[in-house]
Amino acid sequence: MTPLMIALLLALAVAALTFVIGTVTAERADVRESLRRLEGYQIQDVRDQEMLVPISERVFAPLIGGLTGLARRFTPTGFGEGVAQKLVLAGSPPNLNVDKVLVFKLLGIVSVIVWAPLMLVLGLFHGVMLLVVIAVLWGCSFLYPDVLVNRLIEDRQKQITRKLPDILDLLVISVEAGLGFEQALARTCTAVPGALSDEFRRALHEIRIGSSRAEALRAMAERTDVADLRAFILAMLQADTFGVSISRLLRSQADEMRTRRRLRAQEQAQKAPVKMLFPLVFCIFPSIFVVILGPAMIQISESL
Repeated sequence: MTPLMIALLLALAVAALTFVIGTVTAERADVRESLRRLEGYQIQDVRDQEMLVPISERVFAPLIGGLTGLARRFTPTGFGEGVAQKLVLAGSPPNLNVDKVLVFKLLGIVSVIVWAPLMLVLGLFHGVMLLVVIAVLWGCSFLYPDVLVNRLIEDRQKQITRKLPDILDLLVISVEAGLGFEQALARTCTAVPGALSDEFRRALHEIRIGSSRAEALRAMAERTDVADLRAFILAMLQADTFGVSISRLLRSQADEMRTRRRLRAQEQAQKAPVKMLFPLVFCIFPSIFVVILGPAMIQISESL
């Protein structure tokens, strides 16, 4: 084959390849233009649609659903309702619900099949101490959901107790300025964000959809379970019953809540020395003794 024939064949091959690539590119450009004209419409098959779903929903959601059914099957009657009540007291956290708590409890129960081989492989403990360590780890895994929920409840109740005097002061100012109780409460909730404002805002919503003020306040007391707030709500209900002036009642309640907050602060300050005793004895005093008596003990040992 002559060089001219080889050059012609290569030219034909390049031309054919260029034609094919150009045709495919033009078809794809036409498809893209058509899709662009359809304002973002995308043609997808079933697999593409399934792959667009996050992996947490494709993989973990069915697994959690199966564990939830298993947990509810072995949960005693009434336990789920108790957990739901605790979550209400905790403010209904968005990332925590009854099913998740039950699943965590179930995983805590079966965690012994993880802790026992792990401790045996590590070989750090033997005999009775090994059993004690496994039992402690299993107990911590089982009780962790309860500890977490109780901590959320405690933090929320502390936040409500701390914010109550400030909100009452603003309510006093608003009511004495001429606003009604509901209007003053809505204005105060906007000015002071927090868990207590959210509860008052929910009570206002219940009043607007038809509940009485007494029913909304009683429901708020049940959702929070805070002693100071319950006392304030009881005073408000009595004021509605006997016709006592709202502004006078709010001022007296604000003074009382500030006094209670000051007494709690004094109580915590008086508890501080007792709480500092154990760190002082077990952490600070030994290091002080080493620094002070260490050189003397070295000199005594050298002189002997």
